[in-house]
Amino acid sequence: MAQQRDGDDNGKLEDAARAGWLYYIAGNTQDQIAAKLGVSRQSAQRLVSLAISERLIKFELDHPIARCMALGDELERSFGLRFAEVVPTDPDRPNALVGVSRASATQLERYLRASAPVTLGIGSGRTLKAAVDQMSTMECVQHRIVSMTGSIAPDGAAAYFGVIFNIADKTKARCYPFPVPVIASSAEERETLMRQPLVISNLKRIEAAETIFLGIGGLGANAPLLQDGFLTQAELDGLLQAGAVGEITGWVFNRRGELIEGLTNDRVMSAPLPDLKSKLCIITAVGENKLNAIRAAITRPLVNGLITDEATAEALLGAA
Repeated sequence: MAQQRDGDDNGKLEDAARAGWLYYIAGNTQDQIAAKLGVSRQSAQRLVSLAISERLIKFELDHPIARCMALGDELERSFGLRFAEVVPTDPDRPNALVGVSRASATQLERYLRASAPVTLGIGSGRTLKAAVDQMSTMECVQHRIVSMTGSIAPDGAAAYFGVIFNIADKTKARCYPFPVPVIASSAEERETLMRQPLVISNLKRIEAAETIFLGIGGLGANAPLLQDGFLTQAELDGLLQAGAVGEITGWVFNRRGELIEGLTNDRVMSAPLPDLKSKLCIITAVGENKLNAIRAAITRPLVNGLITDEATAEALLGAA
């Protein structure tokens, strides 16, 4: 029990640090802090008070999260993002997923704690899967979670880095997999499958989602689409020759964030990338091998939210 209390206390101090930074440094009102942290106005006021009583606030915020929040604020301003969260980088493990996946888990939990029903869209990938693994077990039967991408691997098995079944087990929410491959074998097969009633129903549910959490993949030698068997080496080589730098739910794009015409994009079974005017679309990603993909996605933009670490944020801002 003591270990659980220590974890709760650390989480409360982290929220207090965030509230203190938002109030004293970023100049937010308590109503704005409440909205950004997903708490009531009274809770926001108590968190700001806790930041003072625990001496987190002096002439500057005396907490490691301060540098991260400053980077997040700069990312939002530089790239016009609606949301950016930055976590510390482990200097001994610069590409470690644990910090980013923990922050992503916290954000997912904040949405799922809402009493009013919400619909969330969810992508796939290693970082998102790690985030769901870190989530607390919750009873969220009032919510709907809809997969943005196929749940079937090329050999017919469940996609290894699919998230929808894991999050269903964690939350007991109504969860809707996309009952198709990530990439069809042909454009004709794609057209046939996209007309199926289950697929059409899922696309309508995705349109109702106000917030979407996605992974992002680079297209180097360790490209997830290649490792997971969705692309052949020849197909990957063709995409790279066409200028591809990254993919989101299978949709491949170049350095300008433009979808590559033809090639595998003619066969992608995932839902279309969302309209950012009406949705918050957050990618969760870390690491040098994804820099070009992340930069393209937030510059065009293909997404309007980002959860990453200090090293990745600094690299993005250094080239902004």
